[in-house]
Amino acid sequence: MNKAWNWIRALGLAAVMGVTSVALPIFAQDTETETQPAVQQIDLNRASETELQALPGVGPSRARAIIAYRERRPFRRVEEVMRVRGIGRATFRQMRAMLTVSPPAE
Repeated sequence: MNKAWNWIRALGLAAVMGVTSVALPIFAQDTETETQPAVQQIDLNRASETELQALPGVGPSRARAIIAYRERRPFRRVEEVMRVRGIGRATFRQMRAMLTVSPPAE
């Protein structure tokens, strides 16, 4: 029984070693050489209604709400977009990487 157990353990170890020797090169890929698409930045103080609709979770009515908000009070930080009705934390998290704010046009 002891010899059988040692043989099964050796086979299991060999299988694990074989899997890791095949899998390690896959996980060890150089991620710096991969090019990721650049995220288009949308300026909350200058974007058109169409540009705002490119944001996740923003349709025509939310785009108009963003424009109405910035006409009353220009955005100073991207987090302020959560003050617009219908844009909560979950929606903000989805669009955060795409947002930027420039000084308001005078």
